[in-house]
Amino acid sequence: MYKYDTYDQAMVDARVAEFRDQVHRRLDGSLPEDKFRPLRLMNGLYLQLHAYMLRVAVPYGTLSSAQMRVLGDIADKYDRGYGHFTTRQNIQYNWIKLEDAPDILADLAKVEMHAIQTSGNCIRNISSDQYAGAAADELVDPRPYAELLRQWSSFHPEFSYLPRKFKIAVIASATDRAAMRLHDIGIEIVKNDKGEIGAAFYVGGGMGRTPMIAPCINAFVPLDQLVTYSEACLRVYNRYGRRDNKYKARIKILVHELGKKEYTRQVEAEFAHLLTQGIEPPLAELERIKAQFADPAFESGLTDSVDRSDPDFALWVDRNTAAHRVPGYAIVTISLKPVGGIPGDASADQIRLMADLAKEYAFDELRVTHAQNIVLAHVKKADLHALWTRLDEAGLSTANLDTIGDIIACPGLDYCSLANARSIPVAQKISERFAGREGELGEIKLKISGCINACGHHHAGHIGILGVDRKGVENYQLLLGGSEGADTSLGQITGPGFDEDGIVGAIETATGVYLANKEGEERFLDTYRRIGMAPFKEAIYG
Repeated sequence: MYKYDTYDQAMVDARVAEFRDQVHRRLDGSLPEDKFRPLRLMNGLYLQLHAYMLRVAVPYGTLSSAQMRVLGDIADKYDRGYGHFTTRQNIQYNWIKLEDAPDILADLAKVEMHAIQTSGNCIRNISSDQYAGAAADELVDPRPYAELLRQWSSFHPEFSYLPRKFKIAVIASATDRAAMRLHDIGIEIVKNDKGEIGAAFYVGGGMGRTPMIAPCINAFVPLDQLVTYSEACLRVYNRYGRRDNKYKARIKILVHELGKKEYTRQVEAEFAHLLTQGIEPPLAELERIKAQFADPAFESGLTDSVDRSDPDFALWVDRNTAAHRVPGYAIVTISLKPVGGIPGDASADQIRLMADLAKEYAFDELRVTHAQNIVLAHVKKADLHALWTRLDEAGLSTANLDTIGDIIACPGLDYCSLANARSIPVAQKISERFAGREGELGEIKLKISGCINACGHHHAGHIGILGVDRKGVENYQLLLGGSEGADTSLGQITGPGFDEDGIVGAIETATGVYLANKEGEERFLDTYRRIGMAPFKEAIYG
């Protein structure tokens, strides 16, 4: 994984000192809140309903065990003993005292971490495939390219005050595990007919109040022009993006209003100009970065067999492990979605345990997923049972990956000042109602947002739930048919909303329609796409 050089460390250390002075002036009253607000947001510090929330960046979701351990220690020392892993592959702390924020950033800086650009109208944490470097179906490891873009975008003077926040994802597999087409820029590393490796650019995706799927504006950009083409996309957006209306400020609106053809024309013109300026980093820098993502010391000749005599362990292997490109190894997903739990939350002890397990079993590396789970990317199959036993003892062995219990949910009205309804209690009730039915229902991706900002990705759920305010009462709309993968689609609202208990009942009815109509090995999404909304709507509303 990537290690800071002297420039990285100096930048982060300087920001800690700068923010410490800003907090001191805010606390003594010499810096008013209206002036402090943009400064704290530049450092990932939000003011929520009950306390400050700090969002810590985890670039492309990759962590070392030492970094993970510090995240657990911060949860104990500065929060209430837990952290919340987010859909941006970050971690949030929900009960931060303002006076402690500089000390937290200093602790993070000691292990090459920060909270820079996790908020504000700038390029946010660049996300990637949680299976990167391990997946059997990827062309190359996409993380060196994500890291190159991270370095380009950090403190970029032209893009520090964009019309609105900006999100980039980089993948290298036709199996999209990062919701790539629902980003402002989605980059898929591809191979052309000549066998050359390049990048397909998808621009103008996003969720929120106006969800859109990004169109492909260029099917093949040479990888040695990746940064230049990204800059061209951003320059056109920065030039024409709306700044007079935050609801129309995202790049998806610009691409929609200009049209794909015109936006692409302007990007290509800007790209041609930038190529003459020579802004692309030297190849030596990319090679330096790639060297830091070299394969760990995989062993050869390992067995692929797994003793499946323990049925609970066998179920976990079936659901929570994936094929690795190296024989004898597996990719393991640790679910942070126990029955009745809060999706994405982990206690300080659990965080430290996962750090220990990564060091012992997974070459000292962890990944945060956009589905709010943790991945150990390189685990020997011979170690799976020992690993599972340790996880089981800590309440981390729930076998529910990509099932109805593997719920994505934002913090909702329990914490967020923007939310209209609570997400957490709904997620808990759903997981309790459907516990034990994961095998019967198969793959169902369920996502919950407490407001239209869609931090819970409800538009992309096979089943989505949107919390709204209905005349001062929490109300929940049901959506069906969304997908975040290679077959990206947006969920459609079924009809009038429900109260908290009613939405759980509506989901039970919807799954009943699926079971009554499925053919063969169809997933919920497959059946919905084949029979359409009408049968679901009739059953739900009668």
